[in-house]
Amino acid sequence: MPIKLKRSILAVIYLFITSCNVAVQTDNTSTAESIIITSTLPSTAILPLSETPLPPPTFKPTITPIEGTTSTQLNVRAEPSTASEVVGIIAANSIVQIIGKDIGESWWQIIYEAGVDGKGWVTAQYVETGGRPQVPVIGSDGSNPQSGNTAIIIQQLNIRSGPGTNFDSIGILNVNDVVNLTGRNRSGTWLQIMFSAGPDSKGWVNSGFVKTDSTTGLPIVSDAGDVLGTGTPVNTPLPPTPTLVPAAMDFDTPENPLKTVILGGVDAYAVLYNGDVSFPEGDTEDWFSITPQENVLFAKIECFGSELIRVEVIGKETNLSCNGNTQAISVSVNVPIIIHIQATGPANQLHYTKYILNIKVSP
Repeated sequence: MPIKLKRSILAVIYLFITSCNVAVQTDNTSTAESIIITSTLPSTAILPLSETPLPPPTFKPTITPIEGTTSTQLNVRAEPSTASEVVGIIAANSIVQIIGKDIGESWWQIIYEAGVDGKGWVTAQYVETGGRPQVPVIGSDGSNPQSGNTAIIIQQLNIRSGPGTNFDSIGILNVNDVVNLTGRNRSGTWLQIMFSAGPDSKGWVNSGFVKTDSTTGLPIVSDAGDVLGTGTPVNTPLPPTPTLVPAAMDFDTPENPLKTVILGGVDAYAVLYNGDVSFPEGDTEDWFSITPQENVLFAKIECFGSELIRVEVIGKETNLSCNGNTQAISVSVNVPIIIHIQATGPANQLHYTKYILNIKVSP
């Protein structure tokens, strides 16, 4: 068959098939892959955490606080007494804000959020300040350190449940603890004090071992705790004169002074130290080493008690006297000076002096 004829026949067959709409299916059909379209949700935005503001202080002082630095780890107490509850601990070299003091200036009241009403008490001896803090006396009117219904403990003694040694001991007070007086027995030989661990939050101490201005205005309280009246009953003997006790030994020497301080420059510019000495018994002398960063130091000492002490600046002609004027001391930069405080007096009786030594680099 001619080639042209074959091509014509094939063309006719193709036209016939396409015009008849014939569906051609093979056995090897393939299933189209399913495509699932999903919408992508926007990612949830992660908001940055905002800082939660600290609650406002529970106590806002009415005076400008005085800054101090702890020289050792200190207990913070609810009251100016070692028998008081410990409300916290402050580490050494911590900054504290001083807002008050006790009547004997042995304790500082500080701002302390964990304390009672946002306040607490620490021992003044272990807080260094830039001078003597001018803060109000707490528990007194401030005009007389011994006024008001407060007293200072002058010897370690028991707190008893009633006015006598036959009553149980319920606690112990130490030297320089401050107590709030709430009453006395008829003779005035025992004083009732505030003591949270005692019956009805009260306790009793021997009046011969406390220092206070007067107890005559205190209520007279019975052994059972009932108030019997006020005023001084007729023929009632006055409280005994407080018994002095020797100063506690601290065993310091010129080579191992009680306190070593660098003053001036970038360091502290003042040191204030509360101490005590006694003669002929107890701790008779204290030693201090001061390394100045300036050419002149200014020193002053305040005394309470017998005031029979001698204050010597070793190698200098300047000596300090109790409650005298501030003295200028010429010194050499970075050369330590030694201050020696020594109790004196007749040896036939005990002489006790509490002092506050104030040394600074500016008048």
